[in-house]
Amino acid sequence: MQAPTPVLVGGDIGAYALMRAFHEAYGVRGVIVSRISTRAFAHTRLADQVIANVDDAEELVSALLTLAADRPGERLVLLTNADWYVETLAAARDRLEAHYEMPMCTLEQFARVSDKALFQADCQALGIPVPRTVAVSFKDGTPAPDTDLDSLTFPVIGKPASSAEFYYVDYPGKLKVHDLADRPQVDDLLARLAASGFTGTYLLQDFIPGDETQMRSLTAYRDSRGKVTMLVTGRVLLEEHTPGTLGVPAAILTEPYGDAMEAMTRYLDRVDYRGFANADYKRDARTGRHVFFEVNPRIGRNNWYTTASGVNPAKHVMADLDGADIVPARGDHTILYSVVPLSLLRRYLPERALRKRVLEVAKRGIARPLHNPEDRSVRRDAVIAALTWNYWRKYLKHYPRPTASGH
Repeated sequence: MQAPTPVLVGGDIGAYALMRAFHEAYGVRGVIVSRISTRAFAHTRLADQVIANVDDAEELVSALLTLAADRPGERLVLLTNADWYVETLAAARDRLEAHYEMPMCTLEQFARVSDKALFQADCQALGIPVPRTVAVSFKDGTPAPDTDLDSLTFPVIGKPASSAEFYYVDYPGKLKVHDLADRPQVDDLLARLAASGFTGTYLLQDFIPGDETQMRSLTAYRDSRGKVTMLVTGRVLLEEHTPGTLGVPAAILTEPYGDAMEAMTRYLDRVDYRGFANADYKRDARTGRHVFFEVNPRIGRNNWYTTASGVNPAKHVMADLDGADIVPARGDHTILYSVVPLSLLRRYLPERALRKRVLEVAKRGIARPLHNPEDRSVRRDAVIAALTWNYWRKYLKHYPRPTASGH
């Protein structure tokens, strides 16, 4: 089979991790299409970079068509790790598929999976635990909750039903996820959303007790033949706390959670999904059960934990595209994934037994997506070192001490 040229839309750490996975599997150089030259790809040998206004759907598609015309005869495999780009690419499939192989969901699958309200309904039908939720519709410009807001038990978590739709919304104090302590805070947020012109659905969910070390991450791939070929799970140790990346795992200890893998397989089968999916869920200490919050219709920003644990996602993509058999992977190898310095991570692990275990695993090495021995130079090493140590400044500003809730 012809070697692939991965073309990735977006330029963050997750895009670099996926490009690195392709390079490790096939020794190939790819292309990044992004709005600006990002630090994750600074001075890289792994990819060429195309700068385009990727936040405009038509300009993104035009840039991809131009790129394909400039690379005749290459086997272009198109991927992304951001919801809003998945939506754009899926909507333009009829224009792009003549030039690119697109191992990703259809627009209909995207709409169903990315809508957290629909996700809740599907999970409830399958008996998969989800938090109690009040959905607030802004379809007519004013907030219309599907249940009386007085029924809320505080604190609650506020987040959009569709991350892709929410990407283009702007209002004072915008956060990816809002922590809301009481009814006045809820009312204030809903008023700001209404004033912004938001016309989607916003969710208010019960907070599941526990800090972020009770959070879990799952990465899956379901192929075009309807087979889930890849499932890797991990325990979140620390999340990012800057407004733009709030809730994104910064450190993960990979561990197999069979119940979560089984639940996600049933869910992906129910919606007849194709491509990468990334699920966020949490262990509820009151019941011991894993409660699912959402599934994102793409691979996660933290996807290097899959490759580092021995399950290379690029191989599952190419087996799917080539119609080749691949042994289904259920990650069972424990590694420590982290983008932050170990000295910073241990500061946020107050539980002694967990901290001891993490430090023991760290002795075998830490899986850092940007620290790539095959992509080093003096200039790149300096950029990556600055990015890594800059996390100290971010955490001291936005989350100076660990808390019982992780907020």
